[in-house]
Formats: sequence, C-alpha cells, structure tokens
Amino acid sequence: MSSTDTRITTPYGFETTAAEVVDGIDLTGKRAIVTGGASGIGIETARALASAGAAVTIAARDTAKAVRVAADIRQTTGNHAIFVEPLELVDAASIAAFVAGWDGPLDLLITNAGVMALPERRLTPAGWELQFATNHLGHFALAVGLHDALAAAGEARIVSLSSRGHLRSPVVFEDINFAARAYDPFLAYGQSKTANVLFAVGANARWAADGITANAVHPGPILTALTRHLSEEYLSELEARIRHFKTPQQGAATTVLAAVSPLLDGIGGRYFEDVNESVVLEEVTLDATSGVAAYALDPIDADRLWELSEEATRA
Repeated sequence: MSSTDTRITTPYGFETTAAEVVDGIDLTGKRAIVTGGASGIGIETARALASAGAAVTIAARDTAKAVRVAADIRQTTGNHAIFVEPLELVDAASIAAFVAGWDGPLDLLITNAGVMALPERRLTPAGWELQFATNHLGHFALAVGLHDALAAAGEARIVSLSSRGHLRSPVVFEDINFAARAYDPFLAYGQSKTANVLFAVGANARWAADGITANAVHPGPILTALTRHLSEEYLSELEARIRHFKTPQQGAATTVLAAVSPLLDGIGGRYFEDVNESVVLEEVTLDATSGVAAYALDPIDADRLWELSEEATRA
C-alpha cells in the first residue's frame, strides 16, 4: 500500500484529456490490447495509444462496431496497425480462443470492458453473478492466459479499470453471488470494482519479477453506454455532487497515464483517479467522492481473491 509520502502526483487533473497525457510519448513497436475498445472511453483509450504509434487490438463482443471504430482510429491517427478480435468475457471458450490466437509479446493490457448496475440479479451458467463474472473473472482469465506474452515484452503493464463505485462494497467472499442477501445493483457493481483493484494488487505481487506491473484506475464520471441502467434521477443527483461529467476523452486520461507514463516505471499495485494516485481511505463514508478504500488494496484479500479466481476460471 502506498503512503502519502510516496503518492505519485502529476500536473494533470479532472479535465485533462488522454491526448494531453500521451503527448510526447513514443509507443512505436509497442503492442496493446484494449477490451471494450469499441465504445465509450475504450475508443478514446485505443485512439490515444494509436496516436503514439502503438499497434492496438480492440477486443470486443460487437465486432461489427469494433471494425467501424478501428477504421475511424486509423483515419484520425494515420496508424494502420489497428486490429479487431472477438471477445466475450463470460465465455471461457471465447477467452481461450483469444489467448490462443495471440502471437508474440504484449506490452499493454487494458482491461476496460465492463457492465454496471444490472437492475436484476443475473448469473452465468457457472453460477457467478454477472457483474463480478464480466468485470473481474473474465479479465482475470484473460490476463492469466496472456501472462507469458506480457512477460515476453520485458516491461509490460496491465491497467485494470475500476471505479469510485468500489467504495460501495468490498468483495463479500461469503456471498459474492447474492444467494443469501437481497440483490443490490450497486453493491454488486461495487464489489466487482473492488475486485478490479485487488486483481491489480495480486497481479503486481506475483508478476513484477516477470517485468509486469499492474495498476487500477477510476476513469471518473462519464455518460457512456455503461450508464444505460442508471435512472435520470440518479444521474442528476450524481451530477449535483461533482463538478460535471467528463467527456470520454477526459475519462480515458487516467487509463493512459497508467499505461504510458514514465512516472509509473516499475510501479504497481496502486489506484489512480483524475490522473493522479489516490489518497487511501482507512474509513469509507457514504459521501466520499474520491480516494481508494484500504480494503481494495489489502494484500490478504488480494491473495484470497486470486485463489478464488483461479478455481473459478480453471478449465
């Protein structure tokens, strides 16, 4: 866990865009994967990395949409090394096929795809709550499958997209699937986003010696397809608590910082928001609008989640 004395700070902030963060960075020869790169901030993350010269693979469920996005990124950046591959995060066969189809080293894995606040409890065929399965377990299986490719890059980075929503709930190991408690869309989302942080902690602890670092990020409040299950009333209340919603270009900025900034060379297991490392909150209050919960950085819970995830995704 990082202390305030070692917290990474930058001149950037809430309104910084991904283009500003990547300006002056040369990613020529680097290869990146962006899950969910066909919508929202995933598009702008892929665009920023492409603009710096990276070869970017957009991994998406909707490949037709991803093909259109890839064509737009090629046109706007002049980078023609933009590729599309199908990926369904709750389908083990799809993940396995993606991993099997990857050849060569991988420098950047951006686990950006996700679902939010599903109004009704839904389970995968294996019995996992759908937000936890999509946001965490699918990305866990993907990262584990791509470990050797990441290690082959020498200095690879994983960026795990979390959310301020993690402040709503730790991972409730005793009842991840809401079998014994009433389903709550935001608690389910919250524990999946805590899992995204704990994954970064666990991956960094295990893989740093292989040249792989992992960090988690909160993109900020953005109106994209991710928020489609939220009511107008909820969104209005949220907007009243913050300055304003970010644009997708601003929302991608913290992801891009974690992916490319020299400030993070060799740094992992941390959580960033508004393009800076977050303050650790030992106690979480309902009115907290920033910071990372200490429980999300807990190495013991990270180990517990890793073991659970290995078992859950074992073929």
